[in-house]
Amino acid sequence: MEIGIDSFVARKSNEKQSRGQSDAKAIAEQLERIKLADEVGLDVFGIGEHHRHEFLDSATAVILGAAAAITKRIKLTSAVTVLSAADPVRVFEQFATLDLISNGRAEIVAGRGSFIEAFPLFGFDVADYDALYAEKLNLLLTINKNEKVTWSGKFRPALHDQGIYPRPFRNSLPIWMGVGGTPASFKRAGVLGLPLAVAVIGGQTHRFRSLVDLYRESYMAAGHDPSNMKVALHSLGYVGEHTPDTIEEYYPGYAEVFTTIGRERGWPPITRERFNGMIGPEGAIVIGDPANAAAKIIQHSQALGGISRFTFQMDNANLAQMQMMKSIELIGTRVIPIVKKFLGP
Repeated sequence: MEIGIDSFVARKSNEKQSRGQSDAKAIAEQLERIKLADEVGLDVFGIGEHHRHEFLDSATAVILGAAAAITKRIKLTSAVTVLSAADPVRVFEQFATLDLISNGRAEIVAGRGSFIEAFPLFGFDVADYDALYAEKLNLLLTINKNEKVTWSGKFRPALHDQGIYPRPFRNSLPIWMGVGGTPASFKRAGVLGLPLAVAVIGGQTHRFRSLVDLYRESYMAAGHDPSNMKVALHSLGYVGEHTPDTIEEYYPGYAEVFTTIGRERGWPPITRERFNGMIGPEGAIVIGDPANAAAKIIQHSQALGGISRFTFQMDNANLAQMQMMKSIELIGTRVIPIVKKFLGP
C-alpha cells in the first residue's frame, strides 16, 4: 500500500505580515512539507485545486513543479484536478511537463470538485456538471493515449489530427478518477478501466464498500487489465506522539473549518459528540499516535476489501507548521513501517 498526504494549501492570515508575505510563507511551508515527506519515505503527495480565498492551490501544477525540483522519489499528483471547468489539453500539457521535470513522478486525479466556484469563473454552467466532466474526461484519456488527436464534442472546439505536446516522461500519465459518493461515478471509473480515488471525509468508511465493489465489478465486466484496478482512499487525519494530545490539537481547528463550510452547505455545526463518532473505530478520520493511526488505516483497507493507497488530509484544522511537519515525520518513520509489515509493500 502507498501512503501519502493530500493538501489544499490553506491560507493563514498574519497581522504582522501583508497578505502577499503571508501567502508566500504558506506556499514555502507547503514545499517544506513535501520535501520532508520525500525524505522520510512517504509514497505520494497530492495538491488539490480550489478557487476560494481560504486556499492557495488554484495553480496545482505550478506548486507540484516547484516540489519536483526539490524532491527525488515521491509521486506528485493532483488531488483533484477540477476537470469539468478545465481545458483537458492544457491539463495534459501541464502534467506532462511536470512528468518531465520529475522524471516520471506525475499523476492526475481527475474529478469534478466538491466546490462549484470554478464553473462561473471559467464560463461554464453548473447545470452541465456531469456532461462537462464526461466529455472532458474522454478527451483527456484520448490525449493520454495519442500524440495526435482528432476529436469533437459539445463544450470545446474540435481537434483535427493535432499534436499535443510535450509528451510525458513515460508513455502515458497515470490518470485516476476522483469520486465522491454517487454510484454512477464508481461505475464509470470501472467501465473506463481507471484506478479509483475516493474521498471519505466523514461518516463511516465501511459504508462505501458496496460502491467500491460496484467499481470492481464494473471494471472486471469491462474486461480491463486487473493490474490497474486500484482503490485510493483520501481521509482526514493527523498523527502525533500521544493520542489524547493529538486529538486535542486537531479538534478546535477542525471544528472551526467544517462549521464554516457547513454554513454554506446547510450542514449542522460540528459538535464534539459528532467528532468523537468520526474518530471512533468505524469513523473515517484517522487520528492518534502512530500505532493507532496505522491500525485505523489497516481497518479502512479491510473495510473496503483492500486499498492500494491511503492519503491523509491534515491542513484543514489550522495546525501549525511544526505540528504538520512532526506528523509527516511520524507517518514516514513509524506509521508506514507498521502498515507495510502487516499488509505487505
